[in-house]
Amino acid sequence: MENTFYKYQGTGNDFVMIDNRKGQFPKEDTELVAKICHRRFGVGADGLILLENDAETDFRMVYFNADGKEGSMCGNGGRCIVAFANFLDVIEEETVFIAVDGLHKATIVGDVVSLKMLDVSEIKEKSNALFMDTGSPHHIQLVNGLKSFNVAKEGARIRYGIYGEKGSNVNFVETNVDGGFSIRTYERGVEDETLSCGTGVTAVALGMYHLGNTKEKTVAVKALGGNLEVSFKEDHGAYSNIYLKGEAKQVFKGELTW
Repeated sequence: MENTFYKYQGTGNDFVMIDNRKGQFPKEDTELVAKICHRRFGVGADGLILLENDAETDFRMVYFNADGKEGSMCGNGGRCIVAFANFLDVIEEETVFIAVDGLHKATIVGDVVSLKMLDVSEIKEKSNALFMDTGSPHHIQLVNGLKSFNVAKEGARIRYGIYGEKGSNVNFVETNVDGGFSIRTYERGVEDETLSCGTGVTAVALGMYHLGNTKEKTVAVKALGGNLEVSFKEDHGAYSNIYLKGEAKQVFKGELTW
């Protein structure tokens, strides 16, 4: 079977995108997904995303981690699939689609996608850290010297040592002189640092507001792969109307055979 694939990136978080509206992709083949995502023996990506038909929304997003397993919500992947749907003429400037964590609204203007995330009702305070679920689980920890911090080593230690086999994404954060924040993220499923993580950026913005490190409800977050913006409403520790905003671009296309 031959199929056209597209490569998209959102602030350096890269994904293989496949139009699966005809249902031809073998989703149960985790080895195939992992091989496609492999950076030496495949296309190379942080994940693979299928765009599928859905009876009640514009489309369905099916996301696989680089290890081949179906994953939890991916914020940058969500922004990229909106750009992909726009490219395919499935949507115009506004959309409602369904992902593993439920319904998402989004808008696209040029290369900039603003994606509505799920509400967050609970932020857990841990020793020297925060934990919350923004569609995926996230550990958030403030550090000094973020640029030279060993994210891969410390991220793996926390991901397995604290959260066990199921694991958590792990975000290390530093406050910038302009009042925004810089982030580096260890992603479960990829099992390494990635250039950006949309649900992680969302968690960091909410977490920094929760800790009182910012009073702004529109927060700039700088990932290794680029800049993102998170806006939200807050009411007695509950967060709603959360939007993740940034660029999502098509990089190239090619043919896959399986």
